[in-house]
Amino acid sequence: MDNHNCNGQHNLPNMGYNNPSFTHSLIFSILIFTFTFPQISATPYPIDVWPKPTTFQWSHPQAITLSPKFTISSPNHRYLTPAVQRYLRQITTEHHLPLVTPPLNLTTSPPLTTLSITVSDVAAPLNHGANESYTLTIPSTGAAAVITAATAWGAMRGLETFSQLVYWKPSRVACGLYISDAPLFMHRGIMLDTSRNYYEVDDLLRLIRAMGMNKLNDFHWHITDSHSFPLVVASEPELAAKGAYGEEMMYTAADVKSVVEYGLEHGVRVVPEIDMPAHTGSWAEAYPEIITCANEFWFPADVTWEDRFAAEPGTGQLNPLNPKTYQVVKNVIHDVVSMFPDNLYHAGADEITPNCWKIDPSIQTFLSNNGTLSQILETFINSTLPYILSLNRTVVYWEDILLDAQVSVSSSFLPPENVILQSWNNGPNNIKRIVSSGYRAIVSSSDFYYLDCGHGNFVGNNSVYDQPPGTDQGNGGSWCGPFKTWQLIYNYDITYGLSEAESEMVLGGEVALWSEQADSTVMDSRIWPRASAMAETLWSGNRDETGKKRYAEATDRLNEWRYRMVSRGIGAEPIQPLWCIRNPGMCNTVQLL
Repeated sequence: MDNHNCNGQHNLPNMGYNNPSFTHSLIFSILIFTFTFPQISATPYPIDVWPKPTTFQWSHPQAITLSPKFTISSPNHRYLTPAVQRYLRQITTEHHLPLVTPPLNLTTSPPLTTLSITVSDVAAPLNHGANESYTLTIPSTGAAAVITAATAWGAMRGLETFSQLVYWKPSRVACGLYISDAPLFMHRGIMLDTSRNYYEVDDLLRLIRAMGMNKLNDFHWHITDSHSFPLVVASEPELAAKGAYGEEMMYTAADVKSVVEYGLEHGVRVVPEIDMPAHTGSWAEAYPEIITCANEFWFPADVTWEDRFAAEPGTGQLNPLNPKTYQVVKNVIHDVVSMFPDNLYHAGADEITPNCWKIDPSIQTFLSNNGTLSQILETFINSTLPYILSLNRTVVYWEDILLDAQVSVSSSFLPPENVILQSWNNGPNNIKRIVSSGYRAIVSSSDFYYLDCGHGNFVGNNSVYDQPPGTDQGNGGSWCGPFKTWQLIYNYDITYGLSEAESEMVLGGEVALWSEQADSTVMDSRIWPRASAMAETLWSGNRDETGKKRYAEATDRLNEWRYRMVSRGIGAEPIQPLWCIRNPGMCNTVQLL
């Protein structure tokens, strides 16, 4: 998906010329015009929760002291019990000091001593579509606070909400309130690419911890690609031994288990993606005979963009006409499924580059006998999809498998009851095409949800960046520039232009961090708090009860939430100067630009 970062001569920025002095004058005039009259945007309550609950009743805002002997009671559960212990430690030791002190009076009631959790279906697993609803009641009398939930996973969401209502030293908690909460969309996730650059297991655990804070429930782990194969697969150990960046840059079965278990303790599912048949150049280190165009220069000087070997440096695609391909592929799929218990399996299938297949002799023979590249892809899907389904998995593919203009398969090869399509291109247009074809959709529209965008092009020796001063820099040389701001993400309606029936086919969305220019040193700041913006829109929407977009009041709340995430060890980037937070509304615009 991301690899369009390197699109070549076909999509260079428009190199027009501007007068710099005129531009600076215009910007200055806009700033004067825009910020002359501030618009005060007050939040509804003195202390709030992110993501905003769907129902929040608090007619007389107050706070109650938290007893030093505060306890949480809950049913015994393999994953809820450690979550309760974790939240108890956090609630009693965090002593969060909000940037803007909540104007809440303390009740004269005795301190709150107990939070009681009841779960109606303790055995419900964390799978795709799990019930995450809960209610939370915090009386102002000192009587026990109560979380009721259908499942342990909903109880975890309620615990997070309760923890955000606790603040100050000594600790106090908002009281006299009732919350009834459930997500609008069942699928709310983050995709992280660990092939182009490696991330330590601790980085993945920190990501999952932050996802739980934001009530996100799906970690889409794009583990392998053409650049490296860091996953140790028991039946095919040479793939990682030769395809990883180094012995210290591999994920063992024990590593995967720790990530999956940690996810379950935070209400986060871990969905693996082993991208194929394209994006498999790293497999050639162990099995060169099953990979076409491996280690070719991605975009030779004497060819057009259409004749490139890959969308970015790092070439190689599985050869669907080689029987050995399926021996290796099925071993990989079997072992990956055994390591990841989730009922979704992401099988990739994006960005097949025609010329990478066309230079292979066996494929040339097939094409010379009136075969097509789409038939080759159909052969691959028909040989792998039934096998994945036999392992009791629902398969997620990138949308290319159905929508690509050059290489795609007929919908007859993709049963909608077993296949979900993830959309990344052309925004609402492709989402419409997917759902109108009868498929469930996961939205990762690059125009809104690609967190790596806006940092330029990573290829070297790039003449795009050697232009005369005054040249219009356009999108900065990045196919998906500019940077996707939190407000852009927050305002994106993923069911835009769909009928009610079509909207029900949209399962949710994922922001994506492709890692050409990212690793653990920037992971937190690239993801947070922009992923928080998506988290709220997919949990409770981006509109108030009148139907008006609520990004204005969300600004102050997100400032506070970002600050709290930082205090919890998540390196979220700031969205405004501290002055704006201390002076609510003074940094807002009041004019339409």
